Amino acid sequence: MKNLYIMGTPESGKTALAVGLAQKLQQEGLRLAYFKPVGSPSRIPGQMDDDAVLMKDVLRVETPLEDMVPRTAGPSYLSGNGRKGALADILAAYERVSAGADVVLIGGSQYPYAYASYGVDDVTLAGKLGAQVLLAVRMDDDFSLDQALFFNRYLSAAGVNMLGNIFNNIPRPLLAKTEGVYRPVLEEQGFRSLGIIPRRPEIASPTVEEYYEVLGGEILAGENCLQRPVEDVVVGAMTTESALKYLRRAADKAVIIGGDRADLALAALETSTSVLILTGGLYPDVKLIARAQEKEVPLILVHYDTFTTVEKISHLARRLKPGDKTGIRMALESVEQHCAWQEILESLR
Repeated sequence: MKNLYIMGTPESGKTALAVGLAQKLQQEGLRLAYFKPVGSPSRIPGQMDDDAVLMKDVLRVETPLEDMVPRTAGPSYLSGNGRKGALADILAAYERVSAGADVVLIGGSQYPYAYASYGVDDVTLAGKLGAQVLLAVRMDDDFSLDQALFFNRYLSAAGVNMLGNIFNNIPRPLLAKTEGVYRPVLEEQGFRSLGIIPRRPEIASPTVEEYYEVLGGEILAGENCLQRPVEDVVVGAMTTESALKYLRRAADKAVIIGGDRADLALAALETSTSVLILTGGLYPDVKLIARAQEKEVPLILVHYDTFTTVEKISHLARRLKPGDKTGIRMALESVEQHCAWQEILESLR
């Protein structure tokens, strides 16, 4: 039996990569199990880690979610009493999950260093489980490559078996630079690259519904259009005249403005806007609600100030969900078309 640990930073596309690889490896005849040692609390009340719920559906396994995700950690996890026995609980759950599998796909935490205080961060667990590591690398700028090199060097120094890196969820403007600059520098440093997967808005961009799940509030219009993708965020803190050039430049965007800025909100509705988020709990003019309903643009009223609203959505990323046939199929296509999946397969046989 082999273990493949997929780790990376937030918004690096770890989940979509795992979904695509899982389908491909199953097609090649391997029996797969999924394990996520330290999950994140779900945004859906009463549900376990969202990734585990998704992978249980994709793999069609009957493994209890409590075994697939033995521990969860939020931003204040040290306030609890979970330190004692954390490693033992994780290893025991792994033994149950892995029974009968050829390969165990291990999902990394939101951050590779999460739960380090308990000695069960991703890097430590990869070593204890003898897993090969696949690092999903997100590129925003040159510092992103520095971060990838830093993680690769740390993993190598820790004695972890590095299978390679996949540049994942890469924005179109950075594709050429990733191929011509970032990938060669990574490989010159002695680290393996196994693919460059372009960003696909259909599976990378969060939906209006996911914004609503994070922010809450009240939907004043467009409640039937919550599946619209959000590819950009514009904060309206300027005059209408100054804002127009930014509003016209960004497509499929979320516009965040104060509830008293009806002039700017109406202008945003005349451009490619996926959702209007009104902050401060200020109920808008009825003309704005009517216009949003006419344009079929969701209008969400929240009680946070603008700064807090932006903070809450700063790390929001699209989550594939069970039953999302289009997204799950695209995840497989991305692996087949842009990944050296044959090399990954050979390493796991």
